[in-house]
Amino acid sequence: MITRRTLTAATLAAAAMPALAKPKSKPLVIAHRGASGERPEHTLMAYRLAISEGCDFIEPDLVVTKDGHFVVRHENEIGGTTDVAARPEFAARKTDKVIDGEKLSGWFTEDFTLAELKTLRARERLPQLRPGSAKFDGQDVIPTYQEVIDLAKAESRRVGRVIGTYPEMKHPTYFAGIGLPMEQRLADMLKVNDLNSRTAPVFVQCFEVAPLKAYGLIGKARRVMLVSQGPAPVDVKSAAGIKAIAAFAEGLGPEWPLVIPTTGGVLGQPTALVREAHAAGLAVHPWTIRAENAFLPKSLQRGTSPADHGDAIAVVKALYAAGVDGVFSDFTALAVAARA
Repeated sequence: MITRRTLTAATLAAAAMPALAKPKSKPLVIAHRGASGERPEHTLMAYRLAISEGCDFIEPDLVVTKDGHFVVRHENEIGGTTDVAARPEFAARKTDKVIDGEKLSGWFTEDFTLAELKTLRARERLPQLRPGSAKFDGQDVIPTYQEVIDLAKAESRRVGRVIGTYPEMKHPTYFAGIGLPMEQRLADMLKVNDLNSRTAPVFVQCFEVAPLKAYGLIGKARRVMLVSQGPAPVDVKSAAGIKAIAAFAEGLGPEWPLVIPTTGGVLGQPTALVREAHAAGLAVHPWTIRAENAFLPKSLQRGTSPADHGDAIAVVKALYAAGVDGVFSDFTALAVAARA
């Protein structure tokens, strides 16, 4: 990658913040768990690769340790993303829990101290679909959110452009219920790192309404309401529902088929979601673009295996054409190429 000379943090902030605060012609590329299609998700190596491929933001999912630290994992259950199952010293920690109504069996971050978690090694969550990424199993550890922030700042200086972080509060109601609330902890961390403003390179995201509202009372970073195609706490298929989100968030993160639906395995015409969200003053950042056939509509699949890569660029281009303000992608280079 060609880089400019290293700039000071102050110069970077002055030059880039207005564009980040209200992206217009250039949609943001958000590296979903890092370059997670190419490296084990939520590792510093995945974030570094995504930055080298041109992302604007790196996305860490936040869960909490027994001693109150934010670590970065897709879920608080870590059996699928670390080598904990092969560690005899932690065999007795395996347990059954109900998280947001779902019964799970495994190992959970809230039962480990940060020091204990740091002894584990990260691994690819989808090795059958991503064997290339699985080759990097065991090479990295679980990062803290502070380490991700530090990486983003260091890489911003190195590449001469601002790299933001896009933290998601995972299961905040559950964590509050076991005495490990997230909102104040996150607000304090962003304040300590000089990221407590509407123009800072950070978005706080969540699938739950109440935590986003609570965060807004104590922190100033922009908030994004995440919504899936299935049952959701807010109806994004109506203008009234989108206006309700605008009362407590600055952005909307819909699952991408809510913007570009598919019928009979073919991409359809855009829904009214982007237009109505923009009318309400919301930025729109759909999730998640993945290249494997397993995640693409039939007409865009190529080859015969679910792990083969199809025409994911067609999805990204359709989203850009629909006027979205950014996209989440497991394959950073793909989203950057489509934008170019």
